[in-house]
Amino acid sequence: MALHFGTSCFTIISSSPQTYLSHRFTSRTGVFKPCKVKSSAFSYPFTANYPSYQFKVKASLSENGPLEKDDNLVVCFGEMLIDFVPTMSGLSLAEAPAFKKAPGGAPANVAVGIARLGGSSAFIGKVGEDEFGYMLADILKDNNVNNTGMRFDPGARTALAFVTLRKDGEREFMFYRNPSADMLLKEDELHLDLIKKAKIFHYGSISLITEPCKSAHIAAAKIAKDAGAILSYDPNLRLPLWPSADKAREGILSIWDTADVIKISEEEISFLTQGEDPYDDSVVRKLYHPNLKLLLVTEGSEGCRYYTKEFNGKVKGLKVDAVDTTGAGDAFVAGILSQLAADVSLFQDEARLKAALRFANGCGALTVMERGAIPALPTRSAVEEALLKTVA
Repeated sequence: MALHFGTSCFTIISSSPQTYLSHRFTSRTGVFKPCKVKSSAFSYPFTANYPSYQFKVKASLSENGPLEKDDNLVVCFGEMLIDFVPTMSGLSLAEAPAFKKAPGGAPANVAVGIARLGGSSAFIGKVGEDEFGYMLADILKDNNVNNTGMRFDPGARTALAFVTLRKDGEREFMFYRNPSADMLLKEDELHLDLIKKAKIFHYGSISLITEPCKSAHIAAAKIAKDAGAILSYDPNLRLPLWPSADKAREGILSIWDTADVIKISEEEISFLTQGEDPYDDSVVRKLYHPNLKLLLVTEGSEGCRYYTKEFNGKVKGLKVDAVDTTGAGDAFVAGILSQLAADVSLFQDEARLKAALRFANGCGALTVMERGAIPALPTRSAVEEALLKTVA
């Protein structure tokens, strides 16, 4: 995937090293951002880091997407980070000869996935005021995702994750978050207007691990719910990020009953039920709360199961050669949310819901055929072509 940097650096120099400034202008947000600069012109190294200066640019706001009413808008809340994926599968991190840099983070993956399928999406989250943070903001913009809800933290770095790929395409993670910027999003930094315009508000559980992001997450979800949005929840369990397994289970379930749509994996069912059989419908039904509209269980290449109050069933997946499963679940979520945003009556019509889930399965299948998450997310035409081939 080509990476585009839509920024410029402006430097102001005076006779005093204390007034040596350098600021980055971001065309996405119309804001001057401080750059750290070392000057060899002075007798000692000097680094300057100054506050941001607001500079309104009308054109940049329209490029990010106008904020007028969008009946099908899906707003995704949470983390966006850089995945480093080994260029060779089946090796440990120490053995990997090189890594491919790929943008990721489950909520951001979903936002890009929806936009790439032709839907309308926005992302709310925080990244570092660093080159990776700027790069991620540009990637959202380049993929037609509204990024006006992004915030930049001058005191924390953008999160990194090294992802090892086993021979079967499954992953193991090593995270660099100590803390990372996504953990530091505050409630008063939320883009309230954007949240209130959401048809669907989507999130995970990683943003619940620490404060202040936990409070921001809970506040954002309540604002969206009060404004009439459908709440979509993918726990996306990453156990190494939680203090303990018990804390992870408690945290994930703490907001369980507020969601309208929940997507979980077989492994997450076993984790949440403390070892019960994830293939037993009666076990899955224990996770179905009274206000839930749709519970989805993904089974990788086998497809998915669906549960509503009235019916349940299974939709087969597409068989492909897996290269990297990173982002497959997020592509699946993007596939189903893009269709629910356009037509919420899918909750009541089993035949049409199954067709929508077959499309979502296709999204997940195509994503595992390339390395990385966002670079591998498919277009609508690619998914439809793949589904036609399986029928033929």
